[in-house]
Amino acid sequence: MIDWEPLLQLVPAWRQHTAQLDEAHFARHGDFTRWQAALNALPVLPVNSIDLKDRVRIDGAVSAEQRRMLESALQGLHPWRKGPFELFGVHIDTEWRSDWKWQRLAPHLADIEAQRVLDVGCGNGYFGWRLLGAGAASVVGVDPSLLFFIQHLAVSRYLAGAPNWLLPLPFEALTPAPFDTVLSMGVVYHRRDPLEHVKRLYDFTRPGGRIVLESLVVTDATGLEPEQRYARMRNVHLVPSVKQLAAWLQQVGCDEVSVVDVTETSLAEQRSTRWMRFESLAEALDPDDPSRTVEGHPAPVRAIAIGRRPP
Repeated sequence: MIDWEPLLQLVPAWRQHTAQLDEAHFARHGDFTRWQAALNALPVLPVNSIDLKDRVRIDGAVSAEQRRMLESALQGLHPWRKGPFELFGVHIDTEWRSDWKWQRLAPHLADIEAQRVLDVGCGNGYFGWRLLGAGAASVVGVDPSLLFFIQHLAVSRYLAGAPNWLLPLPFEALTPAPFDTVLSMGVVYHRRDPLEHVKRLYDFTRPGGRIVLESLVVTDATGLEPEQRYARMRNVHLVPSVKQLAAWLQQVGCDEVSVVDVTETSLAEQRSTRWMRFESLAEALDPDDPSRTVEGHPAPVRAIAIGRRPP
């Protein structure tokens, strides 16, 4: 199904992992046949221009019927969470304005040129495309969601040969391999042992490399451990304070640790669209007090911390 050889030239130790990613592995998912049909319905289109620097945009001369076929196939991969994407005049208006988060992060990745990057919990690989546009030599995304993997394949269909791969496997299943920059965006608060997750990120970072750790945060110095849900999410185990987030990087051995951004998530940044028709942030907030979640917790605020593994 996928030619993994270019990735395995980069990370030979992962051959054992890619070997399990055959048709039978994917077919175990109940929606695989439907998603595969949507992927197969993507029309063959001429690519005339690609922009990954200012956006993820692919253009070419296509007919109205080809554009309709493209949009119908892409809608078959609903819901689209991370983006946006602009493909041959079809604007995939995703739930998250991930381009806004990228704009907050990009100034702190000025030295990304020619680096090997690992994106843990990458979703459909949106940040991978932006990283390539910023000059990264290659990006490997890791996310166990099969739908996100299929969405990545859909975009990759028109970016043949681009060194942005997505492994549909849990991060915990992978053998450590060295990367120049390791991203974990919106993952750590889903882990029962967040410090262990950060330690694992460190293990995948080469000496002198960098970890980018992004998380929900709260002002309470001890963090927040929701008894049941946070903003309607079931699997939130610990939302750290900003100080805790930075401390985790220091505890695993990073130096030059800094918090480069703290931003409240707005209803304009995360919302329902025709490409993600389920309920979103608006329904997760208290309608009488949007500074709180429906459970009474502080509304989402996100922070980005960066640390370096000593040489």
